[in-house]
Amino acid sequence: MSETTVEVKLEVKQASKEVKESENVAEKYSVMTVSKNTEMNMEELSSAFSAVPTHKPVKKQIQFVEDKQEFSRFPTKAGRRSLSRSISQSSTDSYSSAASYTDSSDDETSPRDKTQVNSKGSSDFCVKNIKQAEFGRREIEIAEQDMSALIALRKRAQSEKPLAGAKIVGCTHITAQTAVLIETLVALGAQCRWTACNIYSTQNEVAAALSEIGVAVFAWKGESEDDFWWCIDRCVNTEGWQPNMILDDGGDLTHWMYKKYPNVFKKIRGIVEESVTGVHRLYQLSKAGKLCVPAMNVNDSVTKQKFDNLYCCRESILDGLKRTTDVMFGGKQVVVCGYGEVGKGCCAALKALGAIVYITEIDPICALQACMDGFRVVKLNEVIRHVDITITCTGNKNVVTRDQLDRMKNGSIVCNMGHSNTEIDVASLRTPELTWERVRSQVDHVIWPDGKRVILLAEGRLLNLSCSTVPTFVLSITATTQALALIELYNAPEGRYKQDVYLLPKKMDEYVASLHLATFDAHLTELSDEQAKYLGLNKNGPFKPNYYRY
Repeated sequence: MSETTVEVKLEVKQASKEVKESENVAEKYSVMTVSKNTEMNMEELSSAFSAVPTHKPVKKQIQFVEDKQEFSRFPTKAGRRSLSRSISQSSTDSYSSAASYTDSSDDETSPRDKTQVNSKGSSDFCVKNIKQAEFGRREIEIAEQDMSALIALRKRAQSEKPLAGAKIVGCTHITAQTAVLIETLVALGAQCRWTACNIYSTQNEVAAALSEIGVAVFAWKGESEDDFWWCIDRCVNTEGWQPNMILDDGGDLTHWMYKKYPNVFKKIRGIVEESVTGVHRLYQLSKAGKLCVPAMNVNDSVTKQKFDNLYCCRESILDGLKRTTDVMFGGKQVVVCGYGEVGKGCCAALKALGAIVYITEIDPICALQACMDGFRVVKLNEVIRHVDITITCTGNKNVVTRDQLDRMKNGSIVCNMGHSNTEIDVASLRTPELTWERVRSQVDHVIWPDGKRVILLAEGRLLNLSCSTVPTFVLSITATTQALALIELYNAPEGRYKQDVYLLPKKMDEYVASLHLATFDAHLTELSDEQAKYLGLNKNGPFKPNYYRY
């Protein structure tokens, strides 16, 4: 017998063995599939078997790639989480929008139409899916790792319970980082009810995790305008519970209580507000003599302005734009409306990646800063026809008008980094002659009759928290500031704070900063007695007067 004949016989025998093994795998898979999917039809079973190799095992990977969409339709229970994270969630989606445990039919049902109960038997919440609580708990635990300062504050003050008796109603972004703040407030003695300040930024799994431990959360990603106000009302208007503290981000909760529940509003002991828009509203109420409770302006605290607004936006602007559009920044012409701390952060990041950046400003001081930083200050109408990206970060309204949107070139990207959704005149785009085409999560192509497309992100709402995430460490700084502001207002003796808007005491700003230095293994230099006397300072601070500009 020749060597060729022997080789052929061996190959036939090996092939026969592989086919037999494949048939055994198919038979095993068939039993498993039928037992777990009794309603599956033959066409679906046939598609499932196509994922099983019938020849050499090397082709297995190719088959899985081709049939990935079909296979993810009915993953096994053990593999559901990994499949939903690796397959169904693309790089264009924020992890905050992942719905790992909900199927398509569940997603179509409004949480307002569902009856849900947590493990303690409570139904005082309204979230997308309470079954996501375990997943949300892991997200919160991850966030805690980079929020050591807030955890340290929790441990230091937990035994004293400085917020015992506080009933805090909150309206902020509901993310894993905010959850660490909320759980800190609860650990310090407070009762909390919470809703979202942005209809797109809520992490559904985190909302579920908070609801599971007894925090009354009314929020889910993708709320309608009606849902948004309904959720706020459910937080405020509940039998047997009346809030005495407000933590707001944007002023919507404060505005709602002031208008709809004036008697409840008058009994509030303090308001903590962290956004430009919300602070502006508070100062308007104060100027008109209508602010009947003391309020703390956290937005203008140094730790909020410099770290959340500047350093956070410097990183998150790129993240949001990359996830949604995959844009390359080198050589792109970008106009940034507003050169406050948010604008400064955005411009620094864009310039570093080679973008050509223009600035629009109303304030001559900010405009001069932009010029000294190497940017050209222009009016929006001067550049609107040729820029590739338009970013608003002013906190104002109608910064980008319909006329300017009409004059943008094909493929222009428009987004907002300010809190309010009024900066871009999105309402003017909802007309019969314009076509809206959803191309990705939070990405719409608005198409003009001549075929021109403008790419609108998050429908004009806050880009970084709607379309991506923000650095946990920076949010730890803001959250610690908010917690200290609530403790200060709640425990302040009568008469310390009148019915007005106050800045966070400088000593608290410095304390928040000092809590975060350990992360960098930073070591502060201490003043000698002689040096302290020469400067006229206390050795322990505060080290700068209130009028000092960092």
